[in-house]
Amino acid sequence: MNVDLGNALETTPGLTTETLDRLDSRVAAAHDRIAAGMADDEFGYAALTLPETADLDAIRAATGRFDRPEAVLTVGIGGSALGAATLANALESDVDAYFLDNVDPDAVDALLADLPLSETVVNVVSKSGTTAETLANFLVVREAMTEAGVDWTERTLVTTGEEGNLRALADAHDLPALDVPEGVPGRFTAISTVGLAVPALQGHDVEAVLAGGRDGMTSLSGSLFETPAYAYGAATYALAERGALTNAVMPYAESLETFAEWFAQLWAESLGKDGLGQTPARALGATDQHSQLQLYRAGPPDKLVSLIRPTERSSTPIPETDLDGLAYLGGSSLADLLDAEFEATEASLAAAGVPNVRLEIDRVDERSLGELLYGMEAACVLYGELASVSTFTQPAVEWGKKAARGLLGGGDFEEAAAVANKREHRIERS
Repeated sequence: MNVDLGNALETTPGLTTETLDRLDSRVAAAHDRIAAGMADDEFGYAALTLPETADLDAIRAATGRFDRPEAVLTVGIGGSALGAATLANALESDVDAYFLDNVDPDAVDALLADLPLSETVVNVVSKSGTTAETLANFLVVREAMTEAGVDWTERTLVTTGEEGNLRALADAHDLPALDVPEGVPGRFTAISTVGLAVPALQGHDVEAVLAGGRDGMTSLSGSLFETPAYAYGAATYALAERGALTNAVMPYAESLETFAEWFAQLWAESLGKDGLGQTPARALGATDQHSQLQLYRAGPPDKLVSLIRPTERSSTPIPETDLDGLAYLGGSSLADLLDAEFEATEASLAAAGVPNVRLEIDRVDERSLGELLYGMEAACVLYGELASVSTFTQPAVEWGKKAARGLLGGGDFEEAAAVANKREHRIERS
């Protein structure tokens, strides 16, 4: 992964080379703290050791109990699904991957009606084994399989903690079970048992994903000028401090669209604390050049745009044409056009003084994805160190979970009582 900060210099808001030089000493101190946390296997920091500690043998053993399926259905939410979805949606496979990460009944029913349940592996993921949305969806899926005459115990893989409902279920029915890594928040588990089981079932090279993570891990150093991940983390932090409170992440590869969703959770849940943080926005190049770019270029000067692309991609030739005004397209390719769109957007933003950062990976494959995922996690941890926020907690998310559980009769939680205090100012159709 390479990072180019040139278009974030002398913009509004923006950085200077002097800013980066001053930041570098703070990056060195932050790196020392991160390295110590990794060495001591501290909560959160342990995420950055996963390229070395992820249990690849366990993943192979658990997924190897299934014949190659037609489909994999992951039942999980947030970090229990988004890392796997990023890898599955980026890489081509003849094993389709689906994700139940919401409890919309219409969507759940429609998906189950279409799935070949007898040829589907169900991958249910919850560290606690008590996540309401995940357990509710799993019960629905299990019932659907039973009604279809499918033995769900022969088609289910569990990824969970050492204790809890799912662990007890796995033990009772001898289900293959993977351990969620200890000391790693869910949004940081993409290159672990949590994120790698699905690509393993799809036949992808999960060892290469971990190798890419190791590439990112070995690149960590005490200087942002030597570490692309730290360069990105430091620049985004400094730009946010200067008013770039929205980070629009815009991959120029449709296969990376889910990556932007994964990034949004990582960035928002990790850094949105104490009135601080940078709001992630999701866009897709070149599609959103025709929609969101208008705001980014001409709206309030409070945004950073992060442009991401692979430097190598397939090329589909554009046929020659004699249509007036379109002859210039003939002889080029869709890849040429997409790269031109990328560079035009980059230049357009720079000309308007809007800070933008270029992130490039070699190609969309297992190794490059592993490095990209790891790099963004390291960037996020560095940002958190520089901003002095509690990167690895999510108290606002936990508040909402307690409120919902209380409303459903799952216990007495004061958060649930707050729902009754909702103010109303209704305007109704006459």
